[in-house]
Amino acid sequence: MSIDREKAAPARIATLDAVRGVAVMGILLLNIVSFALPAYAYVDPHFAGGAEGANWWSWAIVFVLADGKMRGLFTMLFGASTVLVAERALASGESPARVHYARAASLFAIGLVHAYLIWAGDILTLYAFCGALAFVAWRWPVRMLASLGALLLLWQLALGLLVYNDTRRFEAAAATPHASAAVRAQWKDYQAALLPPHPPAAEQIAIYRGDWNTVTRARAEAAFEIETQVMPWMLPETLGLMLLGMALFRAGFFSGGWARRHYWAVAAAGAGVTIPLYVALAGWMSATHFDPILLLLTEPLHLTLLRPALAMAEAALVILFVTSGRARWLAARLTAAGRMAFSNYLGTSIVCTLIFYGYGLGWFGRLERWQLYPVVFAIWIAMLGWSQPWLERFAYGPAEWLWRSMARGRWQSLRRI
Repeated sequence: MSIDREKAAPARIATLDAVRGVAVMGILLLNIVSFALPAYAYVDPHFAGGAEGANWWSWAIVFVLADGKMRGLFTMLFGASTVLVAERALASGESPARVHYARAASLFAIGLVHAYLIWAGDILTLYAFCGALAFVAWRWPVRMLASLGALLLLWQLALGLLVYNDTRRFEAAAATPHASAAVRAQWKDYQAALLPPHPPAAEQIAIYRGDWNTVTRARAEAAFEIETQVMPWMLPETLGLMLLGMALFRAGFFSGGWARRHYWAVAAAGAGVTIPLYVALAGWMSATHFDPILLLLTEPLHLTLLRPALAMAEAALVILFVTSGRARWLAARLTAAGRMAFSNYLGTSIVCTLIFYGYGLGWFGRLERWQLYPVVFAIWIAMLGWSQPWLERFAYGPAEWLWRSMARGRWQSLRRI
């Protein structure tokens, strides 16, 4: 086995790593529902886990502050890292394209293993695919990147509005007294199709409390469905957010290069405008008992119009905290967690599936929604606890080392030289 002893890695960007650390921790606020409860509970808390009292507040707070925002941050940071890696490859005399596409292919392979053998909710294959498309734009100017990113998000919004409008028209046509039996039957079939094609909650709970073979078959079916039916709809928004991340990185946002007053302005404007709208949206969805047709409208509204602004506001607050010099121990822990975001993301999937699936502790479907969050906090403590000591001894997190070794085609040095 050959070991590649390379020159010392370029200096890390602490603010970018800290934002990534917050994103990888925050995304667990959403993913924990998919780990622990039947799939549709992610969309409608009435489906499983409870929707009253503390359970409703758990859903509402997470929806307003984190739902989509953490994944949005993660996606923008992936775009930022694409530019960063390409620039460093160019500076070291390597081909940026070769480095990037080797990394994308390796990430796609790791994502497939993650989706089919660990957790079906994998996002890595989508990132690898969209990253391959976004790379062609890595040298574009900020304005062009931001404009195309915004256009892609507006395209996603337009698609959502069209689907919602067509669905309401179909509903009205089927409800008229003169509607034919065929139209009413088609509407009934369409209504059934609005709900994901998964087993009823009790049956799904039984499956995921089963043994390895039972869970693996269900996981493979779910992963295939997500990759072939869900992810294609996510392509415009994912690619758009990556391009916005590239633009923000080129503009110096993620590196802490802006004046503090500008970060405060982003935080105040983003949160001040979007949080009241998110609160209203949460109330509307709850009042309609999460009507599947209404969700066709609310989903693109919050993901394309509200999410980018609030995600940037939250990133600005993290950057302000890191550059303030306060609680440096916490800033250092967040930065370390972000440097090992890949390891923490995959590690979370391994730990949570062992907690909730039948070949582990078998807690799937046993906890109410609010009871999931002590589990989240415990995992956060673990992330903050192990990342910094690991990086004091090793150059990379274990998953980062594997990814780098696969992309380079040879084993990399793991221990610090």
